[in-house]
Amino acid sequence: MQYEAPETLAAAVELLAGTSGQARILAGGTDLLVQLHADMTDPDLLVDIKKIQELREITNVDGRFTIGAAITGAELGEHPDVKKIWPGVVEGLELIGSTQVQGRATIGGNLCNASPAADVVPALIAADAIVHVAGPAGRRQIAVEEFAIGPGKTSLAKDEIVVSLSFPPRGERASDAYLRFIPRTEMDIAVVGCGISLERDAHGICTQARVALGAVAARALLVPAAAAAIIGTSLDAAALDNLAAAASTACSPIDDKRGTIEFRTDVAGVLARRVAKIAYDRAG
Repeated sequence: MQYEAPETLAAAVELLAGTSGQARILAGGTDLLVQLHADMTDPDLLVDIKKIQELREITNVDGRFTIGAAITGAELGEHPDVKKIWPGVVEGLELIGSTQVQGRATIGGNLCNASPAADVVPALIAADAIVHVAGPAGRRQIAVEEFAIGPGKTSLAKDEIVVSLSFPPRGERASDAYLRFIPRTEMDIAVVGCGISLERDAHGICTQARVALGAVAARALLVPAAAAAIIGTSLDAAALDNLAAAASTACSPIDDKRGTIEFRTDVAGVLARRVAKIAYDRAG
């Protein structure tokens, strides 16, 4: 296996484009190193991206945050501006692993691993985040909800790399939240995850919303019907009932040792209610 640690994005893209075998990208390595030790992958080329400055930056231009793909959970959790404006995104990333893992696990890595149960992905979808990708043909953008195409599979070409994620500017009365259900109190995989971002007006009416679910389908889902259930309401009981029903209806989960189809479907509605209330209160 060939190991390379380029210092520029162009050099990384050139390495990926120039290999005829399998290439893997190393950021934090919290998934990849486990896969290597378990003989689940055997790449010909390993490209370490931690020295590329553009992937290690957080910027804010006119309220539009851009977060480099190699930013870790610990770094994002210590950024006061991101925590204030996008608390749900920070919550999703900070739930990954232990304190030690937080120092390594990256926002781009959690996205690129393409697990249906990835914690940060529903929060990113709810936030309407955009993935910025670079390859030999130049740069392009992908909506987060379109990035994964199935378990462990993404819409990236073989020679493309995720550079960063960008977020739209926030209104004065807008916020988000993320919750998951797990069998243990921490360091477990989501049985169901839910992220909601919303905005409310001065009268407490929800004017915009995005609802996303994780671990209930082959990839994390954007659920427009669930958002529609709360837009135009003050999140009264009827609106929350409709939200929960829409979230459960969108589910197409599997049975496994962590949860049944029926359980996951019910929990999706329960979490949607709770997350919507948290986001709504924060927006106020």
